[in-house]
Amino acid sequence: MQTVNEFYKSIFGCKVYKISLDAGCTCPNRDGTLGRGGCLFCGNQGSGDFVADKNLSVTEQVAAARKLVDPKSAGSLKYIAYFQNFTNTYGDLEVLAAKWREALACENVVGLALGTRPDCISQECLAVLAAFVRQGFFVQLELGFQTACEQTAEFFHRGYKNEVYFDAVRRIHKAAPGVHVVTHVMFGLPCGDVPESSEQMMDSVRAVVAAGSDGIKIVNLYILKGSAFEKLYRQGRLRLLEYKEYLGLVSRALQLLPEGMVVHRLAGDPDHKNLVVPAWCSDKKRILNDLNKLLQN
Repeated sequence: MQTVNEFYKSIFGCKVYKISLDAGCTCPNRDGTLGRGGCLFCGNQGSGDFVADKNLSVTEQVAAARKLVDPKSAGSLKYIAYFQNFTNTYGDLEVLAAKWREALACENVVGLALGTRPDCISQECLAVLAAFVRQGFFVQLELGFQTACEQTAEFFHRGYKNEVYFDAVRRIHKAAPGVHVVTHVMFGLPCGDVPESSEQMMDSVRAVVAAGSDGIKIVNLYILKGSAFEKLYRQGRLRLLEYKEYLGLVSRALQLLPEGMVVHRLAGDPDHKNLVVPAWCSDKKRILNDLNKLLQN
């Protein structure tokens, strides 16, 4: 395995920053196509707690985000435009593609990352992304998988079966082989009335490896204000992972990853204003430092 910083540096020769943008998308789990309200862990802002104002144009969002990343860089940094919020391949493809092109046209933007669902990736969409790759842009598709346990997925209203995920990864690699596929996994999800076992969580990691994903993001379940899980938590129906428990699970998961897999994230990054619990997950630096110590031992 390799870290995401090592991976990006091998491609671009320098550190690259992802800047979060909002394309104004929704999700089939919110608009009534599959359900209402989204996955039970999802907050009111989707997964994009730090995205720019969607009322701004994409160009304006990029400019605002760049000022936040490094106001002293004098325009020397490179960026990946990360359309993070909700499902960014769901909607009118012409409208979405125009926003992706607008982002790629911005100064020093060298790539595109799209957060999405495996059941929302059409062949037409892949053709657009493959064209970006042929033009020399880096393209990353981030798939919300979360778990390989079908019972858990049904409980939090994921809305698709595991085979849809496996098929999506196969189709991406076939139709757009230059696209970098990243899979999101969440530890600590409830499997019905009880938490997933450690072995079930490892099975999720094994499934990501078996699918042929190029990279992985692992986070713990945390409770956001306004999410359906907040209500269950306050009713005493959710048990969350303890800090040391999570570190141990991540340490074990990393041993399952092949040499070439890119580790994009090992800790969540919730906005503390929207976080209910656990408080420890808002200290990403501490988590990564303690993980490094654990792995070295």
